[in-house]
Amino acid sequence: MTEDFLLTIASSAMQLVLVFILAVVLLRVVKFVIDRWKERLTAKRSAAHPDETDMEKEKRLETITNLVKKGLNILVICVAILVGLQTVGVSIGPLLASAGVLGLAVGFGAQNMVQDVISGFFLLFEDQVREGDVAVINGQGGLVEQINFRTIVLRDMSGTVHYFRNGSINTVANMTKGWSAMVFEIGVAYKEDLNKVMDVMKQSFDKLRSNDEFGQKILEDIEIFGLDSFGDSALVIKARIKTTPLEQWAVGREYRKIIKEDFDRENIEIPFPHQSIYFGEASAPFNVSINKEA
Repeated sequence: MTEDFLLTIASSAMQLVLVFILAVVLLRVVKFVIDRWKERLTAKRSAAHPDETDMEKEKRLETITNLVKKGLNILVICVAILVGLQTVGVSIGPLLASAGVLGLAVGFGAQNMVQDVISGFFLLFEDQVREGDVAVINGQGGLVEQINFRTIVLRDMSGTVHYFRNGSINTVANMTKGWSAMVFEIGVAYKEDLNKVMDVMKQSFDKLRSNDEFGQKILEDIEIFGLDSFGDSALVIKARIKTTPLEQWAVGREYRKIIKEDFDRENIEIPFPHQSIYFGEASAPFNVSINKEA
């Protein structure tokens, strides 16, 4: 009796180990198959959309394959648990029936979860946002770090992580889809010749584009829209530079640096607010004199 019991335990243990090994192997096979599938999709998408950048293809496929991989991993783990329970003598029939009833009950109370999953599907299907994009979701901007079945994870410039339920997302503004742009509003003094100013802006852009580091990030020539508004102390000229996704901020910082140097060299004044202090009529004026010692 004792020997039979020990043999049964040993047999069950070996079967559990085998189930565990098979589950690990299946998870690795899933990863391998998904990676190969991703490579084939990348090649097909490159042929179908030659105008799309490599980064754009990578972001979309990475988002989709990550979700497929998570779903298949969950499926493999659940099947392994059920097989393991059956191996040790637990009948899984009643468990599955109970899970069905429980799932129906939970379904009525978890409508938000279902809504989140469906909304997440349409976010991906319509290619609204991908992992690696910079987006503004419900008024909050940041880098999209993860897209899950229920949530989108966003990290802002200060490092704060924001979680949004897919079903609660009302607005999505993708700042890095296809191409990006940096818009400039450059103010110069009222006395300046606008034609000269815009010529200097073009020359500054030519310097930027000839730079080995930044030139490859620029997609088109600068668009100078002209005089945009009359400010309190400046004439505001609006311009735009199109860049590859995520590079608009680096390009913008470098262009501002170059244009400041060129304006200084050409004696073009960049005005700034001045403040005059008035002490009132009762206050006598200050007498200021400079004495030079012999």
